[in-house]
Amino acid sequence: MISFDIPGKGTISLNHIVLDFNGTIACDGVLIDGVKERLNKLAEQMEVHIVTADTFGSCRERCKGIKSNIHILTAETGGPEKLEFIESLAAENVAAVGNGVNDTLMLKAAALGIVVIGPEGASAKALREANVIVKDINDGLDLLLNPKRLIATLRE
Repeated sequence: MISFDIPGKGTISLNHIVLDFNGTIACDGVLIDGVKERLNKLAEQMEVHIVTADTFGSCRERCKGIKSNIHILTAETGGPEKLEFIESLAAENVAAVGNGVNDTLMLKAAALGIVVIGPEGASAKALREANVIVKDINDGLDLLLNPKRLIATLRE
């Protein structure tokens, strides 16, 4: 578990991180450099879940060696399914990371929503619902590995 106190907001305790695959931790179906190492460090403190429609059919292969659970979405529109998934984990203990419109519901519901403006960009809807916006997935993962950065960003 990763736990930290945000002045003016209270304590956030995170047991899970739920990440979108393509556009967030991967570009065109290929894992972004540095992600595997950071996710494995996070896996020492919390459960790592990768959710994806698997557009390129490469998620399982590309994520080999990451200590994570991979969840392939079955619905045509992934947003409600992603929301249902984080609610099943107890959304108040989840950090959600994404970039697309279909990530909006989970970003809003999670205790911590992080939007990544990566090589694919980020949807305006996702930006509006997130708690934190980062320019790169590795910056977003580093926030969780170094929670004082989150405290500085989120304090009131």
